[in-house]
Amino acid sequence: MRNAQTRAFGAALLGLTSALLLSASAMPADAAGKKIAASWKTFQEERWKTDDAAIKKVIEAAGDTYISADAQGSAAKQASDIEALIAQKVDVILVVAYDSDAILPSIKAANDAGVKMIAYDVQFEDPNSLYITFDNIGVGRLMAQEVLKAKPAGNYAFIKGDKGDPNATFLFSGITEVLKPAMDAGKIKNVCETFTDGWKPDNAQKNMEQCLTKQNNKVDAVVSENDGMASGVVAALKAQGMDGQVPVSGQDGDLAAINRVALGTQTVSIWKDSRVLGKAAAEAAIAIADGKKIADLPGVAKFNKGKKGVEMNSILLPPDPITKNNLGDVIDTGWISKDKACAGVKPGTVKGCG
Repeated sequence: MRNAQTRAFGAALLGLTSALLLSASAMPADAAGKKIAASWKTFQEERWKTDDAAIKKVIEAAGDTYISADAQGSAAKQASDIEALIAQKVDVILVVAYDSDAILPSIKAANDAGVKMIAYDVQFEDPNSLYITFDNIGVGRLMAQEVLKAKPAGNYAFIKGDKGDPNATFLFSGITEVLKPAMDAGKIKNVCETFTDGWKPDNAQKNMEQCLTKQNNKVDAVVSENDGMASGVVAALKAQGMDGQVPVSGQDGDLAAINRVALGTQTVSIWKDSRVLGKAAAEAAIAIADGKKIADLPGVAKFNKGKKGVEMNSILLPPDPITKNNLGDVIDTGWISKDKACAGVKPGTVKGCG
């Protein structure tokens, strides 16, 4: 069941457009209010555009100025982007870090300049910043639980995210927590485990192809850490006539992934409604820009599970697993149309598709 906050916000955003301009928002130069910016690691994945639109809507509705920068998958460009934002005297920067370690000098420079920082979705370890995301360890648990239901025993492959992104490790922590008892009992065997550069679908497909070759196609389940990579995994399985037979996980609620869930080629997509995350982050950024202390924000709790154990103030939102059984949830909130979710699905075979 969707939590009340998510359902209410999803309904309110029915028909929200994901179009955006990757530049300063078109407000008059003398507009009242604060300047709040976002530094995105890349716009390769569809979900970041949805986040961006949600953040922009809330900030501009409050009378503040919103600036958005795309690092285009480059740590060096992201550092340059943040330097430029500091020079523009922004009040708060939300950062989706391309590399959580490489970004730290930029975070220090912002701190020194008095700019408040928010680690958005991807953690960088800085005690002065707010970390806001969905509970990624919990996301890993949910992915593993759904795949385990579908395949309680057999050879498992693990297609992890980018090695430089701490979310890949947080996810795997939750995954292994759920699967460890079955592994210890010998019911599940880890036959392939690999990081995937840039979380890119084509890299995930190559990793899966290599796994299938190594195992002579004897793979019974695949835990993929996001939907984009799941698309590559499913492509590799399809080439061997195995799609729809091998459970595959993912996360983000990508539109193509929701359709794969309906078609049965992907078992679950853990839906992290980025409209909810964007709204929460924008509201936090506005409060911080207006002088409220991070520790006093609603829902803040301590988080110290990063690789360095740095304690940060955090806001962790609950995710939702989307399977064939509750496909209607994402349709009802306007995340995806019924036509797109159910494309190619035989009538009467999937709940929510009619």
